[in-house]
Amino acid sequence: MNIYSVAYKNLLRKKVRTALTASGIALSAWVLATLFGFNRGYESGLNRDVDNMGFQVLLTAKGCPYEAATLMLKGGTGLRYMEEDVVKTVSSNKEVEAVTRMLMQGVFDPNKGDSGAIAAYLGVDTHTFPAMKPYLEFKQGGWFKTNDGYEAVMGYEAAELEAREVGDPLLIPDLGTELKVVGVLKRTGTQDDGTIFLPLDTVQKIFKKEGKLTGLGIKVDKNADMGAFENRLYDLPDVQVVSMAQVKTTIMSLVSSARVIVFAIAFIAVLIAMAGVVNTILMSVIERYGEIGILKSMGAMPLDIFRMIWMETAILCSLGGFGGILLSLATARAAEAAVRHFLPYTPNGDMIAVNFSIAAGAFGVIFVGGLLSGVYPAWRAARVRPLEAIRNEGE
Repeated sequence: MNIYSVAYKNLLRKKVRTALTASGIALSAWVLATLFGFNRGYESGLNRDVDNMGFQVLLTAKGCPYEAATLMLKGGTGLRYMEEDVVKTVSSNKEVEAVTRMLMQGVFDPNKGDSGAIAAYLGVDTHTFPAMKPYLEFKQGGWFKTNDGYEAVMGYEAAELEAREVGDPLLIPDLGTELKVVGVLKRTGTQDDGTIFLPLDTVQKIFKKEGKLTGLGIKVDKNADMGAFENRLYDLPDVQVVSMAQVKTTIMSLVSSARVIVFAIAFIAVLIAMAGVVNTILMSVIERYGEIGILKSMGAMPLDIFRMIWMETAILCSLGGFGGILLSLATARAAEAAVRHFLPYTPNGDMIAVNFSIAAGAFGVIFVGGLLSGVYPAWRAARVRPLEAIRNEGE
């Protein structure tokens, strides 16, 4: 008796039921692979975004809402400034490889949205900022050449909102200052998309903030003692130190908390798949009591019956698991688009990274879970008493 052939033919007897169960297993495998891929892709993207900041330490004035999102929530108010002299103090430390000066300003634009919004202008040091932001790529044009030109580089969303391209003029509301757009960045998925970059000296002049900064990005030697260096920065008056390493640790803690939820959802998906397998295989066994009794009366051992039923489970789980993995690969980009639409922040790169190890892991979990769920139906089939089963079938 060819167990594989018999098991396969038994599954084909109830094609609709087999197809529905395999589909349920496939959906569970799809959920597993997609969730695991999202967990890995999101974590890798966060790591990459933090690393791509180009500087390990950010120095700001105490109480400065540096991030553009905070600036908008505060209606463009509450900005505090550091004196530009802090650059010399920080640069004198041996651990410092480079620094980049930044000055954030917000201007209310009544033409944005239904009731107006804050436009974020970031003055940057032309000589150091581009090197510290290596992930920024241009859709059109490039960076301005000097620190005092009346030019602007627009983030992707800012350019879309203003309907601006390279060569177009850009007027700063209320100030009446006209700039020329020299570059439009590609989408990054970060707050840079909504930022308008200007030369640092130009921002200081336009907003009358000569000698003032809101941020100082510090690139530190990779072999430096970060703890000792940051402690020295804490001693500087009227500044606060934001360590990217600390930010990264905090983000990873949040990701770890989210991972628990991901695994809980994955566990539920596996349980659903196992319940479907138990139901399908057990119903098949009950319907074939008489047939199993005849096989045993013809010399089939309990182990042969167990193996036959278990083989049906293995085939069912293999088909469903393989189909689910293919579905996760086919829908990865669509799922990623949905995630980016609903989440307020998403990192760069592939958000759902379904690689070989994740696919194999998801398949393995589904397959092993399915085999375990098939133990009881197979054991029950192996215990069928031939005469009793044949008599009941006759009745």
